[in-house]
Amino acid sequence: MAELPLSDVRVLDLTRLLPGGFCSLLLADLGAEVLKVEDTGMGDYVRWAPPYYGDEELDALGTRSSFYLALNRGKRSIRLDLKQDAGREALLRLAAAHDVLLESFRPGVLDRLGVGYERLREVNPALVYCAITGYGQDGPYASRAGHDMNYLGLNGLLGITGRPGGPPIQAGAQIADLGGGALMAAFGVMAALHERVRSGQGQLVDVSMTDGSMAWLAAVAGAYFASGVVPGRGDGQLSGGILCYLPYEAADGWVSCGALEPKFWAAFCQGVGRPDLVEAQFERPGSDAWRQVAEVFRARTRAEWLAFNEERDCCIEPILDLDEALASELTRAREMVVEIEQPGIGRVRQIGNPIKLDRTPGDPTRPAPAFGEHTEEVLRGVGYSAEEVAAMLATRAAAGPDSDGAVEFRA
Repeated sequence: MAELPLSDVRVLDLTRLLPGGFCSLLLADLGAEVLKVEDTGMGDYVRWAPPYYGDEELDALGTRSSFYLALNRGKRSIRLDLKQDAGREALLRLAAAHDVLLESFRPGVLDRLGVGYERLREVNPALVYCAITGYGQDGPYASRAGHDMNYLGLNGLLGITGRPGGPPIQAGAQIADLGGGALMAAFGVMAALHERVRSGQGQLVDVSMTDGSMAWLAAVAGAYFASGVVPGRGDGQLSGGILCYLPYEAADGWVSCGALEPKFWAAFCQGVGRPDLVEAQFERPGSDAWRQVAEVFRARTRAEWLAFNEERDCCIEPILDLDEALASELTRAREMVVEIEQPGIGRVRQIGNPIKLDRTPGDPTRPAPAFGEHTEEVLRGVGYSAEEVAAMLATRAAAGPDSDGAVEFRA
């Protein structure tokens, strides 16, 4: 097998929960050596988040959470107490030997602990330091707490999502966390590593999930800047404002009609024997033409619409439930579900790597680490003696696998 594309990149991941975990998952799948730096209490909270594989009590390895396993395959884990001098010293040694550090604390947290960006630069000027936060490293909201919905509410995306006159509708996945945070962070890290080849210097990558998901509004905001018209909820051409680009109820479920280009809409209208509807392509939902189109869609099943689209090629597809999507021919062909042998659990299924490289494909089949599984190995690797490691374990400046924090989190 060819060497993976990021096999020469070493990443320290201090993040918790979804955005940072997904960012480092993308890097790990492509070969980066990702070391999770977890605390000596409960560690990354997702270790203890339901649902779990099996009905057993969570064990000391902390590997039964499906949420945790989905985000952390192919990584290693060390546990350090950054409130102790010995824990901070260990982090500094690790930073000196790594290319990238990811963190998702509120701005200033690591500075107050004495291991912020400026201190880390002293031990490794080439370090790429990526901070993922809700609102960025500066600005009036820098210190605020928040979650995905808050970020989308503040950047305008949630306000235009839903039906006219109805409430804002949350998406089925975390747009700000994943699209605005994880993906922007991975892209920023790659850009900084590329620039480092020229300069030899690292830099701070400041990723705001609010900024990142606002960037998804580039086309919508562009239209507003040009026209001065504020889009209403469900008014946009691609967000519910025209009848040729909508979900429609079929006889046994729902289908998506994406016949945006006139040739696709004409193919649909001709195929269902309603050439009179061609001119109604851009009418709004609620019109008489929309009601007629909806009636046409209700006359056939999803399978019949699938066959229709295969014949007519007009951008009509069934809307699948999650179980159907994960078992579909498309998903199988694209290898978007993988099976992993996870120690202590057995074979588990997960979403695969979406980035397909023809010469150096990623490897999304390595298991997730146990809680603190690599603590001793990693410390020895940066120069600690066996006696020094034992002393750190005794004082809890570092920790190996145990269940500390799990009961507290689940209570």
